[in-house]
Amino acid sequence: MATTAKKATGVFTRITPELEAQAEEVLDQLQIPMSTALSMFLQQVVNQGKIPFEIKSPDKTLDFDTLTKEQFDSEIKKGFDDFKNVQTYSSSQL
Repeated sequence: MATTAKKATGVFTRITPELEAQAEEVLDQLQIPMSTALSMFLQQVVNQGKIPFEIKSPDKTLDFDTLTKEQFDSEIKKGFDDFKNVQTYSSSQL
């Protein structure tokens, strides 16, 4: 019984050199070639019928000049609540 080889097609995408370098660093540690990682991603898109992870906007820093009084008071209360519950953050986490 003969087996037929699957044909492969090329996919071209533009990314920044920084993103490529960062991804390559992670993938090298995992010992996964970039092409395999992209194939894995696309296979999961097909399997799940959606993007296989949550997509959300990055956290935006608050601009206190644009907050209403209610929003400002709410943010201050969050800070006091964190302090009361001993939830503190380093300057790099802010």
